[in-house]
Amino acid sequence: MLCRLLHLFRLLLHAVVRYTASMKRSEKAPPIETVAALRTGRTTANGSSVDLTTVERVQAMVLGWYAAHARHFVWRVPNPDPYVVLVSETMLQQTQTARVQERLPSFLQQFPDFTALAAANNATIVRAWQGMGYNNRALRLRDCARAVVDRFAGKLPDTADDLRSLPGLGPYTVSAILSFAFHRDVIVLDVNVQRLYSRLFLNLQTTLDVMPEAQLLQVATEVYPRGRSSEWHQACMDIAAEFCTARSPRCLFCPIAKACHSAFGLAEAAPPHVSEPSYRGKPNRIWRGRIIELLRDLGPDQTMALAELRNRLFVTEEEPDVPWLENILRALERDGLIEREQATDRIRLHS
Repeated sequence: MLCRLLHLFRLLLHAVVRYTASMKRSEKAPPIETVAALRTGRTTANGSSVDLTTVERVQAMVLGWYAAHARHFVWRVPNPDPYVVLVSETMLQQTQTARVQERLPSFLQQFPDFTALAAANNATIVRAWQGMGYNNRALRLRDCARAVVDRFAGKLPDTADDLRSLPGLGPYTVSAILSFAFHRDVIVLDVNVQRLYSRLFLNLQTTLDVMPEAQLLQVATEVYPRGRSSEWHQACMDIAAEFCTARSPRCLFCPIAKACHSAFGLAEAAPPHVSEPSYRGKPNRIWRGRIIELLRDLGPDQTMALAELRNRLFVTEEEPDVPWLENILRALERDGLIEREQATDRIRLHS
C-alpha cells in the first residue's frame, strides 16, 4: 500500500512539473528591454531581450533566502582578512568547496599571513597544498605573497590596478577580492553566477545555453544591489550551487523559481567531450598529480630513483613508458615542482 502511494505521489509531482513548464512556455511575454535600454528606447546587444524589470523582486528573493540559508565557511565572516579571501579564492578555483573548507584551516595555521607564505620554498608550499590538486596554483599563490611583501609591505592592496599587477591574479580573483574582502561595489562573475543570470533573465532551452558575454556583463552590472555586492554575489553562488546546477537544476525547490524565465523548461544536455593529453587511459594531469603525491611522502632530504618511480606508477612496464615519463618530468621541472639529480637519476620536490 505504501509503495503504491509513493508511486502515485511521484506521478502527481511529475504532472505538476510538466504542467508548470508548459504554462511558462505558453506565456509568450513580449520582449522586454534592459533598464538602460528602456531609458534610451534601444534594444540590448544582439537584438535579444533580457528582462530586468523584476530586479528589485529578484533582489528581495535572493537576499531573503540567503539571510536564512547561507552556507557557512571559514572565509565567510563579516569583515574577512583579505589574505584569507585571497587564499580561499585561489583554492576554490579548481577544488570543491567541501575540500577547501577542510584544508584551509591547517594551511592558515602553517602560513598565517603574507610574510609566512612568502618565506616558503617550493617543496614546503607543495606539501602544504596536499589534497588540493593543480599544484601550480600553490606556487603562484606563494609568488603573489612575495610580491605583496616586497611591493606593498605585506598588505594586500585594495585597488583593481594594484591587484591586477600581482602575479597570478586574473579578472575574477581581482573582483572577488574587491567585493568580498573590501566590500567594493563591483560585479563578480564566476561560471556559477553566469549560469544563474542566464537562466534567470532569459528563456533558455537547454542546460548548456548561456547568455552572450556582452549581455552577461550588462545584466551583472544592473542586477546587484549597490552597497551589498559581497552578500549578493555569495548568495547567487549558493543558489547556483544548490539549485541551479549545471546539469539537473532543482527548479521545484529553488527559492527564485517564480522569477526565473527558464524554470522547469530546460532540457538536460551533456557538454561536448573535451579531449586532453592522456597516457594509458588517464589524463596527464592525473599522472602529474600522482608523481607529486609520491614525492610528497619523502622526507625533506630524501630522493627517489626514476626506476622506483616507474615501478610505483605502473604495474607492468611498456616500451613507451620511459620517453613519456621523461616528457612529464621535464614539464614538472619547468613548472618548479620537482628537481632532478642528473648524475644519479633521482628526483624530489623542488626545494
